[in-house]
Amino acid sequence: MTAVTSGRSDLWMTVSTIMENEYDITVIICTYNRCDLLSEALESVLSQDADEIRYELIVVDNNSTDDTKSLIASFLSRGYPNFRYIFEAKQGLSNARNAGLANARAPLIAFTDDDVRVARDWVRAIKRTFDEHPEVDYLGGKVLPRWNVEPPPWLTGEHWSALALQDHGETSFYSNDARPTCLVGANLALRRELLPLVGNFDPAFARIGASSSDDHEWQLRVWNFGRQGLYAPQVVVTADVQVERMSKAYHRLWHTGHGVSCAMMRDPTCERGSARLFGVPAPLFREAARHALGLVKHTVRRDEASALISEGYLRWFRSFYRHRRADYLATHQGGTITEVATFVRSLVSAKMRSRPA
Repeated sequence: MTAVTSGRSDLWMTVSTIMENEYDITVIICTYNRCDLLSEALESVLSQDADEIRYELIVVDNNSTDDTKSLIASFLSRGYPNFRYIFEAKQGLSNARNAGLANARAPLIAFTDDDVRVARDWVRAIKRTFDEHPEVDYLGGKVLPRWNVEPPPWLTGEHWSALALQDHGETSFYSNDARPTCLVGANLALRRELLPLVGNFDPAFARIGASSSDDHEWQLRVWNFGRQGLYAPQVVVTADVQVERMSKAYHRLWHTGHGVSCAMMRDPTCERGSARLFGVPAPLFREAARHALGLVKHTVRRDEASALISEGYLRWFRSFYRHRRADYLATHQGGTITEVATFVRSLVSAKMRSRPA
């Protein structure tokens, strides 16, 4: 009896392994109320020039109330063997992404968005890049804009972060703690074997104001474990830029939300310096002062693009400061005057230590 049971167990493990290795890449698209854009996104993935690469597409419907289900049903009716639909009722991009991860069947997992069109060789480029770079655990590529209307003159490449666009040029580089460049989630692929170590996306960072930073926070965890990613310029997608995101109001809201996210995730690039006021490092105050002067200068010169950069930093800093101050006062004893006095003493002490002997 024992021998028979063992044989069945071995057979089940073999069958499970075959099922797990059915695909080389799982592509995940999370969607919410964008059926007018989703069709082109699905077509771009399902019509890949993939050669011999086996890939599946999982669409995660994050509780849509428009005609998303009907649209997906029309694709399912075409009989694609590699196309699956998942419904995730718990709202939030991270929840949808994690649902996709839980159902992925390939060793490589690639994310793109419902308003994105991937290049015809996208899947092939991802697989080839991972094969050529066994030293990296994830990769990201270009996210180029597709403008629905002519963008305003101030909307230069320096403002692309708020639009989840990305183009770091034609030279690849590692994304790690030595070069902490966050790669955009609209064109992000990872090795599945990394997930037990690092974990899934954190819903706390999915949407704060207009800013979504769960991909940023996830990459910080990857770097903390000594792992790294790769910027791969040959892996290309194109994203629609909605008209409402071409307004200064949207960019102001994005920087405000991003400030809260950075205060929560404790990005090392923001945490330099020993002197702190309510948990806010001193260099951030100096940078805020520089941008305050810059805002005045750029406004006088009518340089809208540069003025918005300075204004964006100041909005980022204000929300960062408010979040850190509230958190500090909730967890520390002592009043504001005591904290300010300690901060001033720290600055004076640091200045004295920096003087030449």
